[in-house]
Amino acid sequence: MSLQLIKNATIINEGRRFIGSVLIEHEIIKSVFEGTEIPQIQEKYTEIDAAGKLLIPGVIDDQVHFREPGLTHKANINSESRAAVAGGVTSFMDMPNTMPLTTTIEALEDKYSLGAEKSLANYSFYMGATNSNLDELKKVDASKVCGVKVFMGSSTGNMLVDNKETLSGIFSEIPMLIATHCEDEATIQANKVHYKSLYGDDLPVKFHPLIRSAEACYRSSAFAVELAAKYNARLHVLHISTEKEMSLFDNKKTLKDKNITAEVCVHHLWFSDHDYEKYGNRIKWNPAIKAESDRLALIAALNSGKIDVVATDHAPHLLREKEGNCLKAASGGPLIQHSLMAMLQLARNGVFTYEKVIEKMCHAPAELYRVKDRGYIRPGYFADLVLVDPESSWTVSPENILYFCGWSPFEGTTFSHKVTTTWVNGHTVYNNGIIDENYRGKRLAFYL
Repeated sequence: MSLQLIKNATIINEGRRFIGSVLIEHEIIKSVFEGTEIPQIQEKYTEIDAAGKLLIPGVIDDQVHFREPGLTHKANINSESRAAVAGGVTSFMDMPNTMPLTTTIEALEDKYSLGAEKSLANYSFYMGATNSNLDELKKVDASKVCGVKVFMGSSTGNMLVDNKETLSGIFSEIPMLIATHCEDEATIQANKVHYKSLYGDDLPVKFHPLIRSAEACYRSSAFAVELAAKYNARLHVLHISTEKEMSLFDNKKTLKDKNITAEVCVHHLWFSDHDYEKYGNRIKWNPAIKAESDRLALIAALNSGKIDVVATDHAPHLLREKEGNCLKAASGGPLIQHSLMAMLQLARNGVFTYEKVIEKMCHAPAELYRVKDRGYIRPGYFADLVLVDPESSWTVSPENILYFCGWSPFEGTTFSHKVTTTWVNGHTVYNNGIIDENYRGKRLAFYL
């Protein structure tokens, strides 16, 4: 049947929480009914009773590394999109540091072909900047691509963009959104020399936030903000990790009026440097997880509106790649299956409201990236929806982890919420542990 009715849900959408029902026709939300009364529906329909459950828009994750092509020993588009829909993420935007690098139009379109072939969720792929591909960047169709990614730090080696003339060209000549990884390379290298001179080469992971320091983040972010302001560019600073960087952003404008925006990742809201002793390299990311004061400042900034989006920087590695000291162990980890649950847990603990979580994970990415007809529960929008049981606690374990790499920094964590059903474009892709392996999501489209 082409019609589905999700009835008696607690709908959380656009800053409101109410009992209501949603009627889906094919891929689209046809109607939203408030209250328990539903007008008579003439056609036959499938009914889903959602009493006692939360119905929210599908999460849009604006920063993931699904590792395909070329790094598929760590993960792939199919495996990680399966984990995504199981965690309530219905759309993702994937980074360009694959093999080959996504720095040409040909490589970009090859990745879109992979997405169409393999992804259970909706997808978009960033075009990657280098010191020498400005002409390629200018060819990108902004109605079909989420943005241009600039690595202003050495996380990805030969994708480091450190030529000031090149950066000025990107910020002055690229009209679409520019997303940046900001860590100052000179500061990082100086810190590395300093700590190695004091403690030798075998530095444990607790030195990671000292080497990739708050100052390294601030210097690079400040430079990016300076360039964006100078050229009136659309800048989105990814994975903000420090209290000091908060001075670069404001909460005086609505999101649609901001040209300079910021993202925070779940791990920077959940963990602090106190957790390195327990979790070790499992929580080693770039930028590094830093002090408890930074974590609390990020929480406050998210609540106040200085930070606009919550994402994951989902970046899987095999556990053997996470071994060694802080100079050798790979940075990054898997998160997308558990990001929504972690944020709802923080809401349960009083850190955020449910409405704030939905704003920052669903609405704001759609607004910031100008995603067409997604991110809200509205008639005429695609039916990307998630049903969550708020009273179904479960514990993360190897048996229920869906990442290709097989581990999670949340192993042993008990969450109070559980995704029961995920719809992508009106199709039930995930339902009580069962995944429709045959469904494929759509390429995201964007308003100019």
